[in-house]
Amino acid sequence: MAFELKKLLTDVFRTERGEVVLVACDLPHDAIADNDLWRDRRAMAAEWREAFVDLGRAGGFETRDLLTYAATGANGADLPASGAMGGRQTAMDQALLDCTLALFLTEFSATAALDGYCRRKQDFRAASLPGLERRMEQSALSADYGEVARRCAILDEALKGAESLEVRFSSGQRCGFDLRWRKAEVDDGYLPRGKQGDRIINLPSGETFIVPYEGERAGEGSRTEGQLPVEVAGERVILSVRANRIQGIEGRGPEAERLRACFAADPARANIAEVAFGCNDWAVVTGNVLEDEKAGFHWAYGRSDHLGGTVGVKAFREPGNVVHQDIVYARGNPIQVAEAAVVGAVGRRLIIRDGTYVVF
Repeated sequence: MAFELKKLLTDVFRTERGEVVLVACDLPHDAIADNDLWRDRRAMAAEWREAFVDLGRAGGFETRDLLTYAATGANGADLPASGAMGGRQTAMDQALLDCTLALFLTEFSATAALDGYCRRKQDFRAASLPGLERRMEQSALSADYGEVARRCAILDEALKGAESLEVRFSSGQRCGFDLRWRKAEVDDGYLPRGKQGDRIINLPSGETFIVPYEGERAGEGSRTEGQLPVEVAGERVILSVRANRIQGIEGRGPEAERLRACFAADPARANIAEVAFGCNDWAVVTGNVLEDEKAGFHWAYGRSDHLGGTVGVKAFREPGNVVHQDIVYARGNPIQVAEAAVVGAVGRRLIIRDGTYVVF
């Protein structure tokens, strides 16, 4: 079946009469170099805006000029104070707070910043599409989002009342994630006006996620502990985790050195910020995190406040150090999940065995 952009936008956002839609993209500058995929993504942003313009003629809603802004250079960083619309400079706050729906097709993730605007304005929702590629029109963007929502709901129910998540990786390492006092959220591909709960999604969508307990309660440390394997270009690195923080790195190659430098530059980056189950059965693993994470289990380090955690921009030494980085273990990745189980008051429930979900 051929991809239909207008159908996707209608099904996901269900835009209503009187709404104001804003589509945005970031721009390369200075030391932040352009690339072909980013260039095409900016073209896609213009195409998505035009699709909204056409839909708005019949639907009675307005679509603003394309918003562009200087790329932040980091996933999870705050947005700049201003951008441009229709050839004129505009304050970022004004552009976003004047709309009811915003879509950001960007090189660097704006998800955390857009979540902040959701908190500031009730009638505001946003979709973040960092790293979107046109080929996804034939993969994860074409999923049956009714089925995606069903799977997200099953995983959400499995995580209710969970005290921990126990994961054993195909490489032999194990890690237990402390889930006490936390509530899961779903990104199921639906974002109508007035949606209850989280009002920001990724596209492509399809995951249920939760932030591990980060130890913010007085006298109650986090129990997240174990080893997390990471493999890049054939180099395997083992991260040692205690009290929800990456405390040590085993490995002698360039990836190990890069990670050591990353965490040494700012200790806030070592926070275990998320564990999640991607469940979009059309998602394929190619190395693009936006889609990879929708294909299976993943965790992330760094910023967590936009997902329900406590580590925000102020926890970092400087705004330029902010990061939220996902590590994925779906089919197609060099390391997968041998077993993942939720543990709670009612016992232990298996979620994944040998890389395959057993709850669907």
